[in-house]
Amino acid sequence: MTHSKLALTWIAAVVTAALTACGEQKPAPKAEAPKAPPAPSALEIKIGHVAPLTGGIAHLGKDNENGARLAIEQANEAKLMIDGQAAKFVLIAEDDQADPKVGTTVAQKLVDSKVVGVVGHLNSGTSIPASPLYHQAGIPVISGSATNPKLTEQGFKTQFRVVARDDQQGPAIASFLAAEKKPKLVAVIDDATAYGEGIANEVEKTLKAAKIKVLPREKGTDKTTDWKAVLTKLKGRKPDAVFYGGMDATGGPLVKQGRELGIKAVFSFGDGACTDEMTKLAGPAAEGLLCSQAGIPPQAASKAFLAAYKKRFNVDPILYAPFTYDATNLLIEAMKKANSADPAKYLAGLATNEFAGATGKIAFDAKGDRKDAEITIFTMKGGKIEPIAVVKGGATLSYADFLKAMGG
Repeated sequence: MTHSKLALTWIAAVVTAALTACGEQKPAPKAEAPKAPPAPSALEIKIGHVAPLTGGIAHLGKDNENGARLAIEQANEAKLMIDGQAAKFVLIAEDDQADPKVGTTVAQKLVDSKVVGVVGHLNSGTSIPASPLYHQAGIPVISGSATNPKLTEQGFKTQFRVVARDDQQGPAIASFLAAEKKPKLVAVIDDATAYGEGIANEVEKTLKAAKIKVLPREKGTDKTTDWKAVLTKLKGRKPDAVFYGGMDATGGPLVKQGRELGIKAVFSFGDGACTDEMTKLAGPAAEGLLCSQAGIPPQAASKAFLAAYKKRFNVDPILYAPFTYDATNLLIEAMKKANSADPAKYLAGLATNEFAGATGKIAFDAKGDRKDAEITIFTMKGGKIEPIAVVKGGATLSYADFLKAMGG
C-alpha cells in the first residue's frame, strides 16, 4: 500500500470515530433536590425537683412532683427555642425523705448534676439547710410549699417561693379561730420541725395578742403517731381549741386519739395537715376541724391546669401541685425571656418578671416572697376539706365572695 493510501485510510478512520463519538449523547445530569437546612442542635436543660417521695407524707411529695412534671412535659411539647437551640427540658426528681440531712445531700447531688434551676423543697426543714448550697452554686430555687419565713430572710438572691409565709398564714388561721370559735383557752402543739414549730409560734403570738390564754407548748416529732400522753395531759386542762403545727401523717392520729379520749375542743391545723388525707387517718373524728393553706385552694387553680393534671395523672391535685407547676413555668419563662438557660443570665429577670400562672398573678418582692399571697381557711365537711374563707392583704372574704372577685 502506498503512503498516500495509508494516509487516506488513517484520515477516514479518524473521521468515522469522530462522527461515532458525536452521535453518542450522554444523559443530562439530574438536578439535585435542595438540601433541607440542618435541624437545630438540642439544648438539654436540667431542672431539679425535691420532695419526700417515701415516708408518711410521700403523697404530698408526689403531688408536688406531678405539678413540676406537667410543666416540663408541656414545655417540651411546645418545642421552645432558647439561644438558637431546640430546648429539651429534663426533670431530675429527688427524694429528700423530709429529712434535713438527706435534703442537703440531694441538693449537692443536683448541683453536681448541673441543674440550672430547682423547684422545691417541699418542707421548710429541708429547704432552709439546702438553700446555701444552691446559693453558692448560683442556682435559682423556687419552693411551691415551704412556708417558714427564715427561708427568704437569709438574703439569698437565688431563693424564691410562690406561697404565703407562716407569719402570714399563722395569724390568718389564729384570727379566724378566735373570731369564729371564740376560745378562751387554747393548747398549741408542734412537731419540732422548722415548719411545725414556726407556724405554731405565729399562731401562739397572734392568740396572745388577742388576749386569749395559751397553755404551755406541747411537743411531738414528725414521726409521732401515739399522742395519748400529751392528750391525756391536755384533757385535764380542758382547752376550748387545739392547734397543731405539723403534717397530716401525724395530725390525723392526733385528732383521732383526742376524740377517743373525749376531748371536745376544736382542732385546728396549718397547711401541712390541711388535706383530705386527714379523713383517712382520723375517720369521723376529723369532721369539723379548721385548717389553712398558704395559697388559693387547688380547685381554684386555672381550669386549663386542672384539666391537664387530671388527664395526665388521673387524679386531682391534693395540695400544692398548682404552685410547683407555676414555679417550674416561672423558671422556664425566665429562660425564654433571657434567651438563655444560664442562671447568671436569667436570674435577674426571674426576680422582676410578672407571670400569669395557674394560681394567679405572680410577682416577687425584694426578698423573693410572693406579693399579695392569699391564705385559704378550710373546714372538714363530709370527709373532705372545704374552703370557707380567703385572707388577702389582711382582709377576709368568704370563699364565695372570693370566687366572685376572681370572676368565677
